[in-house]
Amino acid sequence: MTKSTFNVLFLCTGNSARSIIAESVLRKDGGTKFNSFSAGSQPKGVVNQYAIETLAGHNYPVEGLRSKAWDEFAVPGAPELDFVFTVCDNAAGEACPVWPGQPMTAHWGLEDPAAVEGSDAEIRIAFATALRQMKLRIAAFTALPVESLERLTLSAKLTEIGQMEGSTDRRPDVA
Repeated sequence: MTKSTFNVLFLCTGNSARSIIAESVLRKDGGTKFNSFSAGSQPKGVVNQYAIETLAGHNYPVEGLRSKAWDEFAVPGAPELDFVFTVCDNAAGEACPVWPGQPMTAHWGLEDPAAVEGSDAEIRIAFATALRQMKLRIAAFTALPVESLERLTLSAKLTEIGQMEGSTDRRPDVA
């Protein structure tokens, strides 16, 4: 890939927590090298309040974050995507739209903090854990020389990142 700026889309079913967290973290930590987006196959239409609270509490941008359908990124005039990462197992198993530009894809599944039931403290811990795990993945991703790696090598590295701490990927063919 010989580009200077890469477009990255994070997908989840509801686009209210994990994909939103990933979008915000990459927006800040990716600097000018990456444009980040998020979407869902069945968006909830609202961003989870704990996701906003957690991001803001760790100085990540929350302006402009919104729950939206992945169809927005599969129409003429949409940003040409370089990378598409699923962050929930449900979205990974769904038939995605055809993305313009034939982006590289990988599954970076994490437990859903929005599904946690319990006290306010327990829910906040789940969101903080999701943020930490996503930050680790994004740090590993942004450290890759994506503009110079051969496509097959880059694909293997993206898969490795998805297997980092907290991975929910339970497929038998994945080490």
